[in-house]
Amino acid sequence: MPAGRRKGGSRDWARRLYAERFRVEDSSMSPLLEPGDRVLVDRREYRQRPPEPGEVVVLRDPEGLVPYLIKRVVSVTPGAESGPTVEVRGVSEAASRDSRRFGPVPVETLLGPVYFRYWPTSRRGPLPRPAEPPPSGPRAQGREPS
Repeated sequence: MPAGRRKGGSRDWARRLYAERFRVEDSSMSPLLEPGDRVLVDRREYRQRPPEPGEVVVLRDPEGLVPYLIKRVVSVTPGAESGPTVEVRGVSEAASRDSRRFGPVPVETLLGPVYFRYWPTSRRGPLPRPAEPPPSGPRAQGREPS
């Protein structure tokens, strides 16, 4: 999902050191994030810890088609020589350009986790953490294994 950076005034450099504002540009993260939503990203978080699966992040577009993308971290792989990488995906798979297309990306491409939606005010608040994935197998279909 492309993300647009909000242009600011003379204090914009200070805000980007800690938190940065982005606008959601498309529907690849729908229904979690909708076009026009505005979110805050913590630029310091990944200096203190690695990303975790399930987090929604802003990253630099590895293909360079747009400046930034907003995606969910699916997996984190420690790197031996080249450093750790993450696999990212959109919520709406049909509308998402993500790691299924461009592969895992270096952790350094992540700006930080999206931690708060401030617009629209009707949906204002912290982003929910994802639930555990649903179980698979016979018990998931409501029957006991044979």
